[in-house]
Amino acid sequence: MEEVQVNETKIEGRNAVMEAFRSGKTIDKLFVLDGCQDGPVRSIVREAKKGDTIVNFVSKERLDQLSETGKHQGVIAMAAAYEYSEVSDMLKLAEERGEAPFLVLLDGIEDPHNLGAIIRTANQAGAHGVIITKHRAVGLTAVVARTSAGALNYTPVAKVTNLTQTMKELKEKGLWFVCADMDGTVMYKQNLTGPIGLVIGNEGEGVSRLVKENCDFVASIPMKGQIDSLNASVAAGILCYEIVRQRLN
Repeated sequence: MEEVQVNETKIEGRNAVMEAFRSGKTIDKLFVLDGCQDGPVRSIVREAKKGDTIVNFVSKERLDQLSETGKHQGVIAMAAAYEYSEVSDMLKLAEERGEAPFLVLLDGIEDPHNLGAIIRTANQAGAHGVIITKHRAVGLTAVVARTSAGALNYTPVAKVTNLTQTMKELKEKGLWFVCADMDGTVMYKQNLTGPIGLVIGNEGEGVSRLVKENCDFVASIPMKGQIDSLNASVAAGILCYEIVRQRLN
């Protein structure tokens, strides 16, 4: 018998991984032993490529490092702890509440604690959903679920391949976008009302150039200290509540 997933989102072993795909479980990432060409592994990779799963071919050392059972058999899958929603679900939720859409878009957040904290804040601020990217970003792992403190049960999270394209499609539905960046206009001087998408960038690199170019406004948070940046989840919280304040007024 294969041992399966000490961590609720980590699935190890060929039979367990294949069964996860066949059962329709959402798999964010698949790690496969580089150069392994036997039939079962090729079948698993084929299943992965039918959906949105990112396939990473890695060394045995990397797999051993990821493994918690020591019996990965050349494959480890990272399953989502929660099912993803669609962006359309968020717009529908706003409509049901009779509110202008308020979405939080994350451009490459990699730390699961940051993602969980942002989802928690988005829920409390009344946002209708959080949009994350498929590549170079963390998915809905168990750590994210725990850090969100239950908010994942109420706030939809969608995963998209191309954030810029998603923004363009949402602009056609009436949304406009503001991103957080130190070079922007102080947030208190900006009109953050109406159908809005708040874009928060990667922890180290901030908002990517292309995404920033597709934002309508760039907002900065006034800072008085000796360091030049805030934690991504803290920045998201400050801007979310400036949007809440302006909506209340």
